[in-house]
Amino acid sequence: MAAAVVGGAFLSAFLDVLFDRLASPEVVNFIRGNKLHNKLLQQLETILRVVRAVLDDAEKKQITDSNVNHWLTTLKDLVYQADDLLDHVSTKAATQKKVRNFSRFSNRKIITKLEDVVVRLENVLRLKEILDLKEIAVENSVPWKVPSTSLEDGSHIYGRDDDKEAIIKLLLENSSDGEEVSVIPIVGMGGVGKTTLTQLVYNDDSLKEIFDFKAWVCVSEEFDILNVTKIILEAVTAQPCKINDLNLLHLDLVDKLKDTKFLIVLDDVWIQDYVNWSLLKKPLQRGIKGSKILVTTRNESEATVVRTVQAYHLNQLSDEDCWLVFANHACFTPESSENSMTLEKIGRDIVKKCKGLPLAVQSLGGMLRRKHDARDWNDILNSDIWELECNIIPALRISYHYLPPQLKRCFVYCSLYPKDYEFQKNELILLWMAEDLLKPGKTGKSLEEVGCEYFDYLVSRSFFQHSRNGTWDNDFVMHDLMHDLATSLGREFYLRSEDMGKETRIDVKIRHLSFTKFSHAVLDNFDGVKFLRTFLSIIHFEVAPFHNEKAPCIIMSKLLYLRVLSFCDFQSLDVLRDSIGKLIHLRYLNLSRTSVSTLPESLCNLYNLETLKLSDCTKLTKLPNGMQNLVNLRHLDICGVPLKEMPRGMGKLNHLQQLDFFIVGKNIENGIKELGGLSNLHGSLTIRNLENVTSSDEALEAKIMDKKYIDRLYLEWSECNDNSSQFQIETDVLCKLQPHQELKSLSISGYQGTRFPDWVGNCLFHCITNLQLYDCKNCCMLPSLGQLPSLKDLCISRLNSVKTIDAGFYKNGNSCSVKSFPSLEFLEIYSMPCWEVWSSFESDAFSSLRRLVISHCPKLRGDLPNHLPALESLRIDDLPCGRLPASLKSLSIYHIKKLGFPSQQKHELLESLTVYNSCDSLTSLPLITFPNLQTLIIDGCENMESLLVSVSESPKNLSYFVIRHCPNFVSFPREGFPAPNLNSFRVGFCNKLKSLPTQMSALLPKLEHIEISNCPEIESFPEGGMPPNLSRIWISNCEKLVSGLAWPSMDMLTDLIICGPCDGIKSFPKEGLLPLSLTSLFLFDLSSLETLDCKGLLHLTSLQKLQIVGCHKLENMAGERLPLSLIKLQIYDCPLLQKLCLMKHRQIWPKISHIPGIQVDDRWV
Repeated sequence: MAAAVVGGAFLSAFLDVLFDRLASPEVVNFIRGNKLHNKLLQQLETILRVVRAVLDDAEKKQITDSNVNHWLTTLKDLVYQADDLLDHVSTKAATQKKVRNFSRFSNRKIITKLEDVVVRLENVLRLKEILDLKEIAVENSVPWKVPSTSLEDGSHIYGRDDDKEAIIKLLLENSSDGEEVSVIPIVGMGGVGKTTLTQLVYNDDSLKEIFDFKAWVCVSEEFDILNVTKIILEAVTAQPCKINDLNLLHLDLVDKLKDTKFLIVLDDVWIQDYVNWSLLKKPLQRGIKGSKILVTTRNESEATVVRTVQAYHLNQLSDEDCWLVFANHACFTPESSENSMTLEKIGRDIVKKCKGLPLAVQSLGGMLRRKHDARDWNDILNSDIWELECNIIPALRISYHYLPPQLKRCFVYCSLYPKDYEFQKNELILLWMAEDLLKPGKTGKSLEEVGCEYFDYLVSRSFFQHSRNGTWDNDFVMHDLMHDLATSLGREFYLRSEDMGKETRIDVKIRHLSFTKFSHAVLDNFDGVKFLRTFLSIIHFEVAPFHNEKAPCIIMSKLLYLRVLSFCDFQSLDVLRDSIGKLIHLRYLNLSRTSVSTLPESLCNLYNLETLKLSDCTKLTKLPNGMQNLVNLRHLDICGVPLKEMPRGMGKLNHLQQLDFFIVGKNIENGIKELGGLSNLHGSLTIRNLENVTSSDEALEAKIMDKKYIDRLYLEWSECNDNSSQFQIETDVLCKLQPHQELKSLSISGYQGTRFPDWVGNCLFHCITNLQLYDCKNCCMLPSLGQLPSLKDLCISRLNSVKTIDAGFYKNGNSCSVKSFPSLEFLEIYSMPCWEVWSSFESDAFSSLRRLVISHCPKLRGDLPNHLPALESLRIDDLPCGRLPASLKSLSIYHIKKLGFPSQQKHELLESLTVYNSCDSLTSLPLITFPNLQTLIIDGCENMESLLVSVSESPKNLSYFVIRHCPNFVSFPREGFPAPNLNSFRVGFCNKLKSLPTQMSALLPKLEHIEISNCPEIESFPEGGMPPNLSRIWISNCEKLVSGLAWPSMDMLTDLIICGPCDGIKSFPKEGLLPLSLTSLFLFDLSSLETLDCKGLLHLTSLQKLQIVGCHKLENMAGERLPLSLIKLQIYDCPLLQKLCLMKHRQIWPKISHIPGIQVDDRWV
């Protein structure tokens, strides 16, 4: 027998699943119920155990021996089939009322299939000797669970200081062979650390003052010029891009980059076609001198194509630096002992074999983390895999080889994700669970906890990496080389298709399928793949709604062995057919963001269903009546679903962990008692309609205190609650809804009691960080909240009976802490109509408060707390204030007419200022008072006439400006409004304003959005051109402006919104009025509009979307037709035009029939 190995074969974990099924009472009873001996099961189990003994040897040899590889593939296929049969038997048996009588559901057919699998397995077994497969003992006792400190924070990077400084120097140099924009390639083999190094450079503080802005773009292997350009534009604008025309993309990108000094990183570039690169680079050349493009690539040939300066070659790390990386990830600390010196010697020899690749070193180091036996290290050093010739880096294959078998299956499953795809930890664990990839723990841990351990272990071994864009805890990616490894390992049974179409060929052995785009033409290819287990949509994709109408029905009728089915984002799916109930193997069903309005009762036949996702199904108002039959359901995602009530018997779902909300019904079958059976709920729980709880005994039956895994609790009485006369009942009910003391967030709304129970605010709730009290209209005093030691965010609103906030708010007789509100950072108190006094300020209270909002409290008088050392943001409403704290960064003043505006002193730190319906004495605003202002909103200042601003002291940081409801505001400064970084400009309801600022093109170079509303005297846009980056204009009820003869050039304008009423406009638009660059046009509430003039639209060759809403008199279209470029026409609340479109009237239909998507009042024509 060969030496023992740590790890185990991929297939052995799958066989464990089969062994568990074979031993289950359901399967055993099935065989007996059909008057058969256990011989068939014993025969199957014996064969599988004999095969299992040689799996490790076979897995190792398959890399070099194609016959062994074929043997393993055949074996896997048979194991899949056996598992399907046994799962079928187990499911049918478990769902029968009389377990002993199996003949009703299982005929000779199932037995025959099982016998056929056994025969074919026997044939496979005979080849074992011919292939010389030997038994290798596997050590299963090695602990694999990830240590609590295993997740690295990315700060330990060795041997790259010189490389970092050299690249920063290149970025600061101006040498670019005469080019305005330099392209600097970083060339190095896969896994050498190009991306990590570039991230170090990208985030270096020394570059912040050099470049106007930075953008990071992950290009990846499949180079599509349109797609990559869109990704670059999205990175630059930090907004999704819906433009699908390359010319428009280029124009938009030029507009964003023009006259700026930028740094753009193109990570992982694969392009050898100079024409394509020239096309991609064209809009990137418009930056000012000193702009840089940093490109990472594996190949010198790509570097030659893109470079304007000499490429920087990133070499492998030295053995010494690699050793430091290895030791860090292996948690190895050198000691003077003999074992430590032995381990270091072996480790350094392993490192040498990694040939300077940090990814390989990191992976192997993580694998040996906290292992101190020299035998484990020698097994890695002496592995035969180092000698294999293949495209996968040997060190990574070794890391995979030594994974526990159950983790191998989990890792390979991730080949369904596209390269560079950001996946969520929680979602992947649900998919693993649905595919039976998680082995139940012996310590009583849930499958989700086991999945979390699996995931963290793979992270610690560098199979997964934290996403640089998402949240640290839940968003991850795979390195390209790891993705290549997963793809190579899963190729026979896993298929990832970027674009599912008629030409897509699905092999009969494929069990797991994912796609990013889907066409109905592919449905014909499903006939030969009836054993498919996974049908998974990966990303949000945009398709015309009528393309997928047939897909769900065909898929559910042909793919009866599915474990995972995702129709996520199939917006055309409005009906789920009864045939869903035939998918008895289904564990995971995702209908999120579909248009389903009802779910069939047959859904409740899915005995094995564990996860049902319905988030944002906005038309779904009811769940099936038989939900209680889904006894294995663990996750019910109904976030954003407008349910009216809960089905009866939900308390029987005792495995349920996720339930976003529960609506308390008036009947006992759907009353609050049903929550009592849901003891495994995790995360967030909202309980609605609590007015339907009629006694404290009922509330106690919900067993809220026993739900120790709930960390966010929201208790809601509905707005129509009329139980104010029964306030004692509600007090008693809330008292019995006390949660456990580890709760982190609590919200109470609509409560009609006169006081809060003592548990609200008790210092024993030491974990609460967020607390909200809303609409508790009968409560005359606040609970004592000051002693909650961890409370950071407190919001109090519409407690209409509270008149005084006094010492009781800070602490009571059972206080646990000396300070009050020691951790509070955000305090909002608003809409308190009777609140008069805020007294008993404690000098040391609110020591951490950063934001304070006091709004809509008309009777409040007196001072605010005067010692707020950390305060950064203040909003006051109808309340006088003294001298402003020097630490303020944000100030909002509402409804304080008599307040003298604080403009005598400079406010150096202030970044945001809002003045609303206040400061009647203010006639002009000197912006020099606020040199660092970024946001300025002036609304309802009746005597405001002008802004005081000069070019020499312009507001350089101002990015957002609004002035509205200032009837005496006459004009902007004569020399213009110099704000070089202004992005958004809004003006409205200024009746005397006759013109926009002059010289907008020169003085507002970064302006992107303009909104003009109800300014009747503005007749035209200013002369001299509009801002070069202007992309969106919103005009509302400015009839003179909309009726103008011609607008100035706006080459980058893509979105135009015109709103009414504009009573004098009967036809729109005039010919030549609108700019050529428009991609979207919206017409809203034009009260007198009768004719849409196609002649004024026909020149818009880039227009893709036209939306017309609330134009009640519109019934004509003049001219030949609408532009051929239109993709979508949407018409809402236009009764005359709607009637003509639906009947396809000859006066209208020929002008619009070429448009692919025509939607009339939610109906697709």
